[in-house]
Amino acid sequence: MEIKWWGHACFEIKNQSTVVTDPHDGKSIGLKPPSPKADLILVSHDHYDHNAVSTVKGEPVTISSIGNSTARGIKINGIQTYHDKSQGGQRGKNLIYKFKLDNKTICHLGDLGHIPNQKTIKKIGNIDILFIPVGGNFTINAEEAKQIINLIKPKIAIPMHYKIPGITIPIDGIDKFKEEINNYQEVKNPYKLPKTLPNKTEIKIIQY
Repeated sequence: MEIKWWGHACFEIKNQSTVVTDPHDGKSIGLKPPSPKADLILVSHDHYDHNAVSTVKGEPVTISSIGNSTARGIKINGIQTYHDKSQGGQRGKNLIYKFKLDNKTICHLGDLGHIPNQKTIKKIGNIDILFIPVGGNFTINAEEAKQIINLIKPKIAIPMHYKIPGITIPIDGIDKFKEEINNYQEVKNPYKLPKTLPNKTEIKIIQY
């Protein structure tokens, strides 16, 4: 499996099928326009920097709903959460997506803005690869991200939604998250997943 990061919360996760998460158009947030291709697009919420589905090549199916569904042979579970700590009062709802590719269970937290309750953690369950926002302001911050990683205990956690060169959204860079976790590895983009996953959580920071 290969994971390409297009910046922000947009990943192109490729195996026999390809899933793209939260596509953006690039220019609206100060980045180069991405050019992912997908069979399936997952949209966590209807904000301009996460829902630019027209930028994705191919003939993908788009999912943006709560609950269990199947598209292009991929089983997906959309779990409702919120974009803030006020149950959506400030920035609305957010969907966490759990799905399987290559027998790996993957979870993309979207623009999660709070620490999930135990009921939600139980719904998320056992995760192999976790994509987690760390930039704060509009989402959970570095400290909260660390807490959530400790709650979910994925085999691999990949930070996202933090400030990188060019981005115009007022969010923190990766340094605060690095200070929180201490133990991490920077990997090339795209990142090729190892055949054997670790027993204990490893943090992989994909270079943009």
